[in-house]
Amino acid sequence: MSDSINPEVSVEQRPDPARLAFDLNRVLASLVAVRSHIPEEALTASVLGTERAGHGVVIDDTGLVVTIGYLVMEAEFVWLTTASGHTLQAHVLAYDSESGLGLVQALGVMGQPAMTCGSTARLNLGASMLVAAYGGHAHALCTQVTGKREFAGYWEYLLDEAIFTAPAHPSWGGAALIGEDGLLYGIGSLLVQETSGADDEGEQQSRDCNMFVPIDLLSNNLDDLKLYGRPNRSPRPWLGMFAYDVGDSLVVAGVYKDGPADRADLRPGDVVLDVDGRPVAGLADFFRSIWAVGEAGVPVPLTVVRDAQKFDVTVQSVDRTALGQPANLH
Repeated sequence: MSDSINPEVSVEQRPDPARLAFDLNRVLASLVAVRSHIPEEALTASVLGTERAGHGVVIDDTGLVVTIGYLVMEAEFVWLTTASGHTLQAHVLAYDSESGLGLVQALGVMGQPAMTCGSTARLNLGASMLVAAYGGHAHALCTQVTGKREFAGYWEYLLDEAIFTAPAHPSWGGAALIGEDGLLYGIGSLLVQETSGADDEGEQQSRDCNMFVPIDLLSNNLDDLKLYGRPNRSPRPWLGMFAYDVGDSLVVAGVYKDGPADRADLRPGDVVLDVDGRPVAGLADFFRSIWAVGEAGVPVPLTVVRDAQKFDVTVQSVDRTALGQPANLH
């Protein structure tokens, strides 16, 4: 993985192995580089690209790797590079659209240690952590937990409790969030900004931080993911749209071509007032209201404003996972 994709962490921000209660080199050896190729006709190709790269973490001795799902979603080919520099092919074993995590299985012997998963219930604000990307000590960053809170993503994604850390790692996609005990607590998803307080003039300051998916969301569903390639529960309805909070309004930012929202003629700039007769109070509430209507496939009634005209529209929802390219080999 090139330095432009995976830059080194400054020396002063790296962990001191002598001050850790675990073998840093052994833990970092569980990191792999993840590279994937996605077909051009895949649903997410136009949004996320057809060539994706990031990181993953080996979690058992069979070569099972957890990564962030957007790296391998709809992937036709996946390659893993181990700490020793050995590259081997892998296949997508599972993708959980609710958590955003993906599992890939190495097609060969990896020969590197697995990282043990912890539980984020033990993490407190201010806890000292490491964020590690593939590449060893030069790609490990000392950081702290700055938040554990709800996160709503514009792509119909919601975590009840995501983990936020600062300072931010420059190569976060699939990176490992590691505790002072050497256990895995989260998988890197995003670079976001959060308010860090006011300066001497009273102006609010912001800082970059990383958002992590709690590893508990994998641990609680691991058997299902290995057996079925997804959680064994009724899928949520998916509308195929992007939405943002703009002031007090919920605004459509875009739709997937030929997706449910597109077929219902929802357009960028439309303002959603309610779902199934229930007023919308923000992005997270919008998603929960959609999912409360029923399972994937249920018609979802919306009230929308476009060009100062209010109208009702029904979106025929689908199963998000079934619509995209399926994981290959189960």
